[in-house]
Amino acid sequence: MLTTPANEHEEIQKPNPPQLSGWNWLPDKPAENSPLFSWPANPRKIAAWFLGSYATLSIRTFVLALALVSWLFLTPGPEVAMVLAPGWVLGLFGRNLAMMLIIAGGLHLYFYTLRKQGTERKFDKREMAKGVATFKFKDQALDNMYFSLVYGVTFWTMLEVGILWLFANEYVSVLSWNENPVWFLAVLFLIPIWHSFHFYWIHRLLHWKPLYKTVHSLHHRNVNIGPWSGMSMHPAESLIYLTSVLIHLVVLSSPFHVVYHLQFLIFNAVIAHSGFESLLVKDREVVHVGRFHHQLHHRYFECNYGNGEMPWDAWFGSFHDGTAESHERFTERRRKMA
Repeated sequence: MLTTPANEHEEIQKPNPPQLSGWNWLPDKPAENSPLFSWPANPRKIAAWFLGSYATLSIRTFVLALALVSWLFLTPGPEVAMVLAPGWVLGLFGRNLAMMLIIAGGLHLYFYTLRKQGTERKFDKREMAKGVATFKFKDQALDNMYFSLVYGVTFWTMLEVGILWLFANEYVSVLSWNENPVWFLAVLFLIPIWHSFHFYWIHRLLHWKPLYKTVHSLHHRNVNIGPWSGMSMHPAESLIYLTSVLIHLVVLSSPFHVVYHLQFLIFNAVIAHSGFESLLVKDREVVHVGRFHHQLHHRYFECNYGNGEMPWDAWFGSFHDGTAESHERFTERRRKMA
């Protein structure tokens, strides 16, 4: 029932839209895009969005802290990176492998092995597939681990080594904090926005029928996703996805930005594919992890190619907000395309 506003300037409160059936857990609100590209601009919403992203425990603040620790203690300085030597190259590979095992493996252990939350806040009630010939070793989790560790970690390390070497040998200009702290911070905030742009367009390319069949379909075997699904990709897709970091070869930045950018690409994918909306401890929400926006893409394929950072899907008519009303529009659009 609609509430009557106290005066004509108050916003009318609308009832929640009908929920979409077939899911174990649905967020309280429909999926939304960030307010950064809304017009007219709403400074209050933009400020709230930035505070929610960077002033609380979130995927971004977690990865930023992780990258800072990695940079300070586990990344070679320019004097070492000037020469491609097995010692530091293998050291970076070991660091990246360990982080992937700890973070993706830890989330899988918590949610799927120990089942600390059962199915509470889990979008899809089904378990990870076992005994299914579609997956390597007939086990979805092991299959996903194989592609994440063998290809994801390898290409992550290769790109990191190559760009650090270019910076160390001054083939690429290096930005320092002392030189321009404002731009140094701005690059950190711009990395997720650039990722949103890059991800949407390479993702649309990967849904082109020839590439989907030969490359992207491997990732889409994961309809019911888990933490290891995030980087479970065909080798070609892993490499294409991670090329987002090549922006640092043309935009003034620093080795720290490269370390953060790569870890953001990896662990944003890992955590957002967890399959759960939130991580709970003693029934209290600790942090949001899964993104229903992308979960919808894994079930319905032809929607939400991008993410909520930039409204590409809204601009190009492929946005699904998770409501029954939105699903009706999606179904009608797909029927017309058939």
